[in-house]
Amino acid sequence: MAASQFIYTYIRHRDEQELCRMEMRAFFGSDVQDNILISDVEINPSRSPFIKERLEVWIQGNTLDSLAEQAAELAVEQTFKTACLNDMELTGTPKIGHAKRREIERKIGLQITGEPELDDPELLIGIVQLNDRWYAGKLTESLSDWHVHQQKPHMYSTALGTRLARAAVNIAVPHPEGLRVIDPCCGIGTVLVEALSMGIQIEGRDINPLVVYGSRKNIAYFDLEGDVTIGPIAEVNEQYDVAIIDMPYNLFTHITAEGQLAILKEARRFAKGCLFITIENIDGMLKEAGFTITDRCLAHKGTFSREVVWCT
Repeated sequence: MAASQFIYTYIRHRDEQELCRMEMRAFFGSDVQDNILISDVEINPSRSPFIKERLEVWIQGNTLDSLAEQAAELAVEQTFKTACLNDMELTGTPKIGHAKRREIERKIGLQITGEPELDDPELLIGIVQLNDRWYAGKLTESLSDWHVHQQKPHMYSTALGTRLARAAVNIAVPHPEGLRVIDPCCGIGTVLVEALSMGIQIEGRDINPLVVYGSRKNIAYFDLEGDVTIGPIAEVNEQYDVAIIDMPYNLFTHITAEGQLAILKEARRFAKGCLFITIENIDGMLKEAGFTITDRCLAHKGTFSREVVWCT
């Protein structure tokens, strides 16, 4: 049986371009500049802050008529609705107007054997034109339920934004099965909340009891469960596959260059791979700590930017 092919559509702000492409590389092993990515790798679109939807390709053809002929051989047991994805420009393929999209949906939908349901279908069947080729198949839309995490009961101004935190988790742990993950400088738990909400088993730790309290409250607020302990990174005595570290830098967690280097050396001791998020270049310290940089990007927010660096 041939491997499944998936078409992912993306929406991202210009400032998020680099971060989005680094997430693509983590998920799929490659990236694209445009808003369509085709891969045989299956990723839940709701994981990403940038993926709009995923189409599992069932049929494809060079013309809409060819697609309709193949759709006549499809039989679905669930109630279904068809949806044309060309509501925006897709990799150079112009947007298709509303009336034309409805016509396309009817043309394909009428050929499928099954029970149509416009209001509450059990199955969405997507249709998309990319350049001179047409595709149709099972459509999975991003739920974007992570948006609620932007309103936490405990926050501080220099904490990571939710979108950056979620993308960082995906970059560090794209395929989490069987991995042990830790955030040893977790602050109020922005990374922890995103990881736990995706079913990733991550442990948290911070030297500051006040932020650990806030982290625990934030996790509980979203009905999640995760362990957050109090203590310095030097006291981490177990081995982990991945560590995610937002390097301390503000007045509340003032740290010297020597202190930053100590964090890096400790992380090298207990983690096979580390994702570092930092407001300044730390390449020299990473090398001194024994890390090799394998991917990186700048995450922009207006005039402010953070470096996102994946190391092994």
